[in-house]
Amino acid sequence: MSPTRPANRPDAPHGATRRLTTAQALIAFLARQYTERDGRRQRLISATWGIFGHGNVAGIGQALLEAGHAGSATAPTVPGPTAPTGPGTPAAPGTAPRIPTAPGHRMPFLQGRNEQAMVHAAVGYARQSGRLSAHAVTTSIGPGATNLVTGAALATVNRLPVLLLPGDTFATRPADPVLQQLEVPYAGDVSVNDCLRPVSRYFDRITRPEALIPAALQAMRVLADPVETGAVTLALPQDVQAEAYDWPEEFFAERDWHVRRPAPDTAELEAAVRAIRSARRPLIVAGGGVRHSAAEETLAAFTAATRIPVASTQAGKGALRHDHPADVGGIGHTGTAAADELARTADLVIGVGTRFTDFTTASGTLFSNPAVRFLHLNIAAADAHKLAALPLVADARAGLEALTAALAGRGYRVDPAYETEYAGAKEAWEEKVEASFATPVPTARPTQTQVLGLLDALVTEDDILINAAGSLPGDLHRLWRTRSRDQYHVEYGYSCMGYEIPAAIGVLLAEAARGARSRGHRPVWALVGDGTYLMNPTETVTAVQENLPLKLVILQNHGYASIGGLSEAVGAERFGTAYRHRDADGGFTGPPLPVDLAANAASLGMRVLRAATVDELGKALAEARDAEGPTCVYVETETPDTVSGPLPAQAWWDVPVAETASRPAAARAREEYDRQAASRRRHL
Repeated sequence: MSPTRPANRPDAPHGATRRLTTAQALIAFLARQYTERDGRRQRLISATWGIFGHGNVAGIGQALLEAGHAGSATAPTVPGPTAPTGPGTPAAPGTAPRIPTAPGHRMPFLQGRNEQAMVHAAVGYARQSGRLSAHAVTTSIGPGATNLVTGAALATVNRLPVLLLPGDTFATRPADPVLQQLEVPYAGDVSVNDCLRPVSRYFDRITRPEALIPAALQAMRVLADPVETGAVTLALPQDVQAEAYDWPEEFFAERDWHVRRPAPDTAELEAAVRAIRSARRPLIVAGGGVRHSAAEETLAAFTAATRIPVASTQAGKGALRHDHPADVGGIGHTGTAAADELARTADLVIGVGTRFTDFTTASGTLFSNPAVRFLHLNIAAADAHKLAALPLVADARAGLEALTAALAGRGYRVDPAYETEYAGAKEAWEEKVEASFATPVPTARPTQTQVLGLLDALVTEDDILINAAGSLPGDLHRLWRTRSRDQYHVEYGYSCMGYEIPAAIGVLLAEAARGARSRGHRPVWALVGDGTYLMNPTETVTAVQENLPLKLVILQNHGYASIGGLSEAVGAERFGTAYRHRDADGGFTGPPLPVDLAANAASLGMRVLRAATVDELGKALAEARDAEGPTCVYVETETPDTVSGPLPAQAWWDVPVAETASRPAAARAREEYDRQAASRRRHL
């Protein structure tokens, strides 16, 4: 991918230079990078998150200070796309949020509390921005840098862009070792930042100022590439950050990085059309690529023409609205009975923008029709060839448009009896959803699915729900009625506990940049269990600082409920999964720990609404939805009779069970494991 310069942006005089530090030059460069797709232009790096230490405060920190103020070396020239105005200063309680923005060539700064959380916030922003705009994250050396690893892995697994700028040890080595340096006896050029290599799509260490020029261009190329994107790391030795250099003015010219929509190969398209026309029971599996390509309307047009049903992965849920006739819900281990039964009998599975993970394929047991074949429409060739599929390597929207046009003149449509079948299965599943959401006793403590039911009755297509880990992703995938293309924001590629709160902040920032709704906000809900909350509550302080109207829902169930259920299923008897005092034998079966997470959230500055019953919870959720500042709803949930609530998993998931054990529970679990594993197949 090669950048272009806008026609109305004149080139800098040849040979002209500008003397800046490496850090100042990098920030000035980043402020002039744009993406363009379908005629829409926006900043590629719209803000920088940071926590400062000795490894970045005098370099990137000083550069950001200059970049955020007029009259600096990075002063604005021709304005780029604008967002709501206002500096990034704290807002008084009860006032509208004042979001840092990027007029001209300024670089807004966002203050974080935890390095991993800053990456999660940047990922949430990038996903909500359609991967067309991203954030940078700067840290000091040592622990600040290694704290980036989990967030970087999440970004790369989910193929979402984020630029990481960790400080690094001295390139010139005036003293060796320095504070927080890892000494590696066999390699003098290794630092802790090297742990970011396997989780980054591009990594470079800038040991000389002039080395920044090619590295920065490569970094932007990867961030803007729809196939290669993910975490990008530029490790910045602290002495190099502060070193001055005469930079060519051309380095600071505005650049547009075109985000391509590759069309399918003619031969692959013809093969795909033949496969579809010969199918009697086709099924579409919509993945996150549908969303990244903004292909929802194109998918709806394709299904209108062919009447092929659509199941969705966690990342693809929302590709069609829940009430679309062709939508049969989630697929796989956390899918609906309607979608999973269609998958078992499908003769052609059409993947659109999906990676076909084990949750989608039920660990290789779901697609059990002996005659099943696969057709994969994916912009990444590596994904398009999975499961020995017919590949259709193309952008999801471009590929669906080509398929729709190619089938239009050939009269293909599924048999009406097949339509009737999946419509009936969908209706039957909806009855189970209604039963799960029902709250017959308003004074009772709610179950987790009843919490979702109360939210379902409250929200509109404006609301966005964010979750990542625990048992909530399963319940949401099976039960949630998605009303818009971006309402369902469940990170299940890395399924990272602690993602939800910072990601919600990122989503709110993205929506503010769009100017959505009045005051620039849509209701954004972060749904967490107590285990997830304790992992990463720190960015609630950021929401308070910026007065962002985050709606945080904490479900207290006194432990790792999801893993507790899995532990029981695999014969580990819920060992080590409850938050309880030790008993006389040393186990964790005593009284629940006296932890008050509501008080904790309040101590971090949030307004907290406690709810003890179904009726109280409904009122608290409604009050939180209308709140103009960060608000927490806290509820202790009733444990259901079964591991997965009233609607257990509709397909298997392979978690190996001890092949030999002395305890009866493990022996029974192994018998069930062997029975399920026997149905696994490799699709060749």
